[in-house]
Amino acid sequence: MSSVVEFAAASASADNHEEENERTDFFKSSDPTAMNLCLSLPADTFLRAAISLKDQVVQLTWKARGGYSVDPTVYRGLLGTVFTGLRAYEATGSLQDLRQCSEIVETCASLARTLSDGDRNGGCSNGNRHVTFLGGKGGVYALGAVVANYSGDNQLRDQYLNLFLEVAQERALPVGPEEGGFGMSYDLLCGRAGFLWAALFMNKHLGPQKLPDDLLMAVVEAVLAGGRAGASDMSCPLMYRCHGTRYWGAAHGLAGILHVLLHFPLSEEDANDLKGTLRYMMSNRFPHSGNYPSSEGNPRDKLVQWSHGATGMAITLCKASQVFSSDRDFRDAAIEAGEVVWKNGLVKKVGLDDGVAGNAYSFLSLYRLTGESIYEERAKAFASFLYHNAGSLVATGHARGGDHAYSLFQGLAGTACLWFDLLAPENSRFPGYEI
Repeated sequence: MSSVVEFAAASASADNHEEENERTDFFKSSDPTAMNLCLSLPADTFLRAAISLKDQVVQLTWKARGGYSVDPTVYRGLLGTVFTGLRAYEATGSLQDLRQCSEIVETCASLARTLSDGDRNGGCSNGNRHVTFLGGKGGVYALGAVVANYSGDNQLRDQYLNLFLEVAQERALPVGPEEGGFGMSYDLLCGRAGFLWAALFMNKHLGPQKLPDDLLMAVVEAVLAGGRAGASDMSCPLMYRCHGTRYWGAAHGLAGILHVLLHFPLSEEDANDLKGTLRYMMSNRFPHSGNYPSSEGNPRDKLVQWSHGATGMAITLCKASQVFSSDRDFRDAAIEAGEVVWKNGLVKKVGLDDGVAGNAYSFLSLYRLTGESIYEERAKAFASFLYHNAGSLVATGHARGGDHAYSLFQGLAGTACLWFDLLAPENSRFPGYEI
């Protein structure tokens, strides 16, 4: 492990969906063993902390609200509590967690019926048809089916599966640009990649082909066609616009879309376009820091987080290294992106989106890719920082909005998931991003 851990902070200066990182004092030690003792906690401590924090999330997002929430989404709403409870069930086998998940999903499904194209949920704005896992009905029905399947309720599972299939009938999903298919975005948070991720999640937990290839591949082809059309005036094979900007990050941009596409069978042409896009991004990193721009041509080297910058790219490059195992440059670039995250340090926000929890998952991805213990230790160091500081950071306003302090992506629920994942790092996966 490196002899330097840098503690950084994220300040609230949002500009077109971006936030700048601001550094604070950092801890230094020339003795790696001493640093491990200082920062890394044992597994049973993480387990107790995860269960306790999960209980707080349930209490403050569900019980204290009397079963009512205006936001049913995974990203920053009530369904994030379900995801956290499901991760707790997977880690501990607690039937109480499973029953609670079922109860909350039922409420989320009722709330989802009220979602319309004009609502703002999960960071998505007008034009979103709420097909995604993180931002809409896609997540409600996908999680509902998985929770019901774990509960052994096949009738309810099939009911949610059928509701998801109704979402899949959204006519804009498989429409390519040659047919005017720019009306629905392509990104993970609000667009077609987010629908595909929900389908992958269901097929993983319910069994292959629950959502058939002929349904999904039509959407995959539309996403690829949209990317080619969006890159028609540049040397990059694929490019997309969201909110009018060519984002590179995981939430709204290339990293998230490519990560999803890497889970599907690809023709040689499709694979070459994905490889070419990744290499375009790799060759256009900031030369001094090795970080990735938040959007095409953006000169500001400020963001190192999941939604923008090296964190999301590290995870996507890990997946690319697994899919294109003979292409060593993706593995090397993943490791280099992880070094950027480590050297940038620990931001003060706690969430998966732009905080410490999200950044820790880049190390867990690298641990699964390489098997090298340094990455597990780095993830534990970040997680230990959260163990000691997450509560005070939230109390002093270092969560994205007071109403979302216990949400999955902008609050403490993501920290609970991270702690659960550290019980078996080889099986860890970034919530809503890794399958």
